[in-house]
Amino acid sequence: MTTTPDGRPIPPPHADERAMLEAWLDFHRATLALKCSGLKDDQLRLASVAPSSMTLLGLVQHMAEVERNWFQRVFTGQAAPPVFGESNADGFALHPDRGLDEATAVWQAEVARGRELIAAASLDASGRLSEQEAGHVGDHGVSLRWIMVHMIEEYARHNGHADLIRERIDGVAGA
Repeated sequence: MTTTPDGRPIPPPHADERAMLEAWLDFHRATLALKCSGLKDDQLRLASVAPSSMTLLGLVQHMAEVERNWFQRVFTGQAAPPVFGESNADGFALHPDRGLDEATAVWQAEVARGRELIAAASLDASGRLSEQEAGHVGDHGVSLRWIMVHMIEEYARHNGHADLIRERIDGVAGA
């Protein structure tokens, strides 16, 4: 079996480091998409629980921004502006005219761009953190390996949020 019953790619039980990292990242990307599937626009905009304003749609937008940050800004040093504008630098704020189809298309474009930028790069290649990010990490440089592990962690954490939000919306839990 190469996919779960819900269609997500199963990471291989044996693979080299690069293939394993890419597979787990793809699994978590697919999990976020699954958490949003089959819902109406108003459900995707439903906040988790007070005082949080986190929504499934906001998570998709946020992960588009996260993809851009780590692969374009940090790894390749590009001066890429925030995906959804300076006033929404973390991507969580919702726009009444932007639904899941548009947000997903933007997110998938960022995923594709990230894949393209790292395709030929060594896991030992380094990117450069901003001053603020370096303060949290303790160094200005991080390897592509570090970035990929961080991205898996970022998706896994937010997929936990997505699971709770989805369960609140319609009772669907797990996966």
